[in-house]
Amino acid sequence: MAYDQNNIFAKILREEIPCIKVYEDEHTLAFMDIMPQADGHTLVIPKYQAVTLLDLPATELTQTMQTVQKVALAIEKALDAKGIVLMQLSGEAAGQTVPHVHFHLIPSSIHTLKNHASEMADQAKLKAFAEKIKASL
Repeated sequence: MAYDQNNIFAKILREEIPCIKVYEDEHTLAFMDIMPQADGHTLVIPKYQAVTLLDLPATELTQTMQTVQKVALAIEKALDAKGIVLMQLSGEAAGQTVPHVHFHLIPSSIHTLKNHASEMADQAKLKAFAEKIKASL
């Protein structure tokens, strides 16, 4: 599948659509999921244009996973998370809803998660979680 320059994450990377940023570096961006499955649900995306995990070069995957680990540690510390679900849905058949590879960091038990992309969260609540996580980076 060809990369769609108009997908929502591409627009976020170009700053055409706002997001609640948690972390950013040369290769990656982490921000709050606006339809969280649990409080503190954060997304990590590479800045590289890849639709699925299989489209992401190993060097970019390495950079992305370093950010995933860094943000996961911050979430654990900031929110006193007892567990973090790391989820990556690769391809529409697997449930991927945005055609840009991304990783979900969900501070929760797998048994208490809300459905994926089902309910919009309060923006003020998301900003409060983002500030806690950023303070722990």
